[in-house]
Amino acid sequence: MLKKLLGFDASTMNLRTEFIAGLTTFLTMSYILAVNPDILSAAGMDKGSVFTATALSSAIATILLAFMAKLPFAQAPSMGINAFFAFTLVNGMGYSWETALAAVFVEGVIFMLLTVFNVREKIVDSIPLNLRFAISVGIGMFIAFIGLKNAGIIVENPATLVALGPFTKFSLLAIFGILISAAMMWKRIKGALFYGILICTVIGVCIGVTELPANFSPVSMPQSMAPTFLKFNFMELLNLDMVIIVLVLVFMDIFNTIGTLVGAAAQAGMMDKNGKVLHMKEALMADAIGTTVGAMFGTSTVTTYVESTAGIAEGGRSGVTALVTGFFFFLALFFSPLFLLVPGAATTGALVIVGVLMVQAVKDINFQDMSEALPAFITILGMVLTYSIAEGIALGLISYTLIRILTGQFRKVSVTLYILTALFILRYISDQLF
Repeated sequence: MLKKLLGFDASTMNLRTEFIAGLTTFLTMSYILAVNPDILSAAGMDKGSVFTATALSSAIATILLAFMAKLPFAQAPSMGINAFFAFTLVNGMGYSWETALAAVFVEGVIFMLLTVFNVREKIVDSIPLNLRFAISVGIGMFIAFIGLKNAGIIVENPATLVALGPFTKFSLLAIFGILISAAMMWKRIKGALFYGILICTVIGVCIGVTELPANFSPVSMPQSMAPTFLKFNFMELLNLDMVIIVLVLVFMDIFNTIGTLVGAAAQAGMMDKNGKVLHMKEALMADAIGTTVGAMFGTSTVTTYVESTAGIAEGGRSGVTALVTGFFFFLALFFSPLFLLVPGAATTGALVIVGVLMVQAVKDINFQDMSEALPAFITILGMVLTYSIAEGIALGLISYTLIRILTGQFRKVSVTLYILTALFILRYISDQLF
């Protein structure tokens, strides 16, 4: 029965190992339960509601993946896309979070259709490999920059735009969080980011950065999702900007998911003889359903987590691992007071370390060919300097297409990329005219 439902083979696998692997994956990625509400609350969303949406969507998506794909991977709201949601769509472009949630919902539906009709490969293939690596690097730097800014380590400066901030209890706690998280990662401690957040939260309470509420109890019934449940505003989606934004969300989700699945499956030996991930279509469908359901609950795009490799390293090889991880996300619903107590300074370490992990893709970028190097560089730098993941991607794609045209390399640009470039240019022209 377990083999049929979850791919568990009793002759080569062990239930205890699968359980430990699932718990390890949860501990390694559970920082999202503190970080995601913190980031999305910056968009004006209710923190308690977002916590419940985060835990519930992670649980549902991961359990769906366990039964549909029978793989030991876990899913949760994406780091990077949640920053794009809060700091680009809402705070940067001025859309309401209800409109941003509607965009995520539409993205999830589109992703489901693309998966059903096997269109996703064409979309992925249209984006140059170098730019895919650059997008990962740029998002990593952007996430780290957000963490440093929110902690007051980096502040505004009228002369230089940014500068090193003053050393306060809040910023010093954040700096300690970065260092202790890095030290635990170096020691290969499972759940290092989670423990880093926990240690900084305890210290924060001791030094007065966080105050314990009266009659504090770590256990409670799940927070209500009423403030964010089905709070969609579809009216503002009917413009060129939002069409491009939805496409960007689709691309980011596809690249995040496929990149993680390929990397994790290679580590677990779960590829066929042609190098394709087993049950890829089912895994992508679980991701798409998770994103759609998550938007209904009140959170940003759900995707497969690279932290799944922690569980794989512990021996997880079947859907049982994912099922255990999903169970712990359900269990976390009853410990929301603990996670919501976490101050922003305590999550800085997780943001910076995730940034470090994502920036490692820079080694795969071809900097020898200037027609490849410049667009990649513009993508990375554009995300940080414009404080927008979308702008970085748009500028990178436009520069790639234009430099290929100028160097006579017309055939190296796909038809899909020509169309995307035209749409991005039209968007910038419309911004200037209107």
